[in-house]
Amino acid sequence: MEDVLAVYARRYDPARPVVCMDEKPFQFLGEVREPLPARPGRDARQDSEYVRCGTCSIFVFAEPLRGWRRVHALPQRTMLDWAAQVKQLLTVDYPDAETVVLVMDNLNTHAIASLYEAFAPDEAFSLAQRLEIHHTPKHGSWLNIAEIELSALSRQCLDRRISDLDTLNTELTAWQHAINTEQRKVRWQFTTDDARVKLRHLYPKS
Repeated sequence: MEDVLAVYARRYDPARPVVCMDEKPFQFLGEVREPLPARPGRDARQDSEYVRCGTCSIFVFAEPLRGWRRVHALPQRTMLDWAAQVKQLLTVDYPDAETVVLVMDNLNTHAIASLYEAFAPDEAFSLAQRLEIHHTPKHGSWLNIAEIELSALSRQCLDRRISDLDTLNTELTAWQHAINTEQRKVRWQFTTDDARVKLRHLYPKS
């Protein structure tokens, strides 16, 4: 826990940006009957019955101190998918950064081994050399700012039925553009000193 809190306490450095990453499953839902649009004196109406249309995984990357996010949905969340997302992070989103400081949970696919599974050893090594990884502790996903972004995304963009991947990614792109235009930054307030007082029951006992 203190490791992640120390990362959040760092000053903004464009050469070593702190980026948080998370992902969540999403259920596609289709309509059984066409919804009725709103009209004077009557709200829009939607049938309670729906059709399950499969699932996908939404990836989110967020740089809190810059106010930047990238969100994208993929059919799966395999080692290869994570590796491809990280490659985009390093080569497209942050091509000039010396190192990307990546905060994420300890999911089995979130590891350097995934890069070697996806790419030739030379490329995997080159990408890995530009990563500084910090994992949130078990049961400590609340420390991941990207999880907070996913919560906001769910309320602002995913609070309705979406039936297919293309439509979902169109909606995600629109949300991403709106949020990035605002450049809404996140300044983490919970410090190591706070943790040592408020969460002292989690520390080892002597």
